[in-house]
Amino acid sequence: MGPLGGDGRTEARRPRHGGDRGHAGPRHPGAEPSAGHVRPGNDPSPTTTRQAYDLLADGFGPGFNGPLQLVAQTSDPADVAALRALEAELPIVANVASVTPLATAHGTEVIQVTPGSSPEAKATSDLITTLRNSVIPDAERGTTLRVYVGGVTATFADFAAVVSAKMPWFIPATAAVMNLLAAAATFGVLTAFFQWGWGTDAFGLGRAGPIEAFLPVVTLAILFGLSMDYQVFLVSRMNEEWVHTHRNAAAVRTGQTETGRVITAAATIMICVFLTFSFMGQRDVAEFGIGLAAAVALDAFILRTVLVPAAMHLFGNANWWLPRGLDRRLPHLTIEPTEAGPAVPVPLTQQGALR
Repeated sequence: MGPLGGDGRTEARRPRHGGDRGHAGPRHPGAEPSAGHVRPGNDPSPTTTRQAYDLLADGFGPGFNGPLQLVAQTSDPADVAALRALEAELPIVANVASVTPLATAHGTEVIQVTPGSSPEAKATSDLITTLRNSVIPDAERGTTLRVYVGGVTATFADFAAVVSAKMPWFIPATAAVMNLLAAAATFGVLTAFFQWGWGTDAFGLGRAGPIEAFLPVVTLAILFGLSMDYQVFLVSRMNEEWVHTHRNAAAVRTGQTETGRVITAAATIMICVFLTFSFMGQRDVAEFGIGLAAAVALDAFILRTVLVPAAMHLFGNANWWLPRGLDRRLPHLTIEPTEAGPAVPVPLTQQGALR
């Protein structure tokens, strides 16, 4: 049974759908990353946060750790009657474990709905969708009643949905093809390491669970900044050689050999820095560290120093092509000034005249 309200209107029942305390999302190869919010249930077993989470789940059900809050606005008796009907219907909705009125003040009421499954479970997301798309609209129909589904679980579900919807637009707008490859490989590493749990036990980071919803966006932003540094190191040196020789193969070869050590050394430093995040004992911080370390390693050691030079070898002189009209409008910047020709000797008679 769920928690009982003090006014006697609370209805509770056993959940129809059982849910474990952990992540109920996909954990097999080929599954897409599951964005969400990492909860204490994914913390390592010795931590007090994990132990408290498990005790609450064992005592009150897995959904007790992530209740939903229905906030209702009423303006007349018809709205109040519709809200009472909705409150009476909620306990028979699939995957609802308990319904508890929390507060009432000035035409606003808060009702807590405890799911029968854990906050990370797909069944909980399905419950949020069912409430918003069918149960609540049916109760509001014909009245001015307005009911909103909130709470931490619903908030992070909405955030994950927004990020997932915008990701196909965000990536091409901020990164080139090589960044897309690095990002895709990085998300694969994060999915295997944290969502499938292939590395969480080894690093003492708890059990498998979803990836933080905001992690892909932040990882892409930092990866873009670092990878563009490496790109500038590499291609600017190639361009210097191209200006002098106009031989693409020599320019690419010179740029790769003379900047490869700088790029790999800088990347190694950043990888060591990011890997230290995984030893802090906090899962969300470790996700950043391992994700960024994998991203930098893939970008620097494979993309920038292998694939980019290989592609530029294949493209040949087309690497340096620019429309003439655009070329005339753009400033021609050089790191080193153009070498001046030998000075022309001035005759002694002209030197005397100049005096």
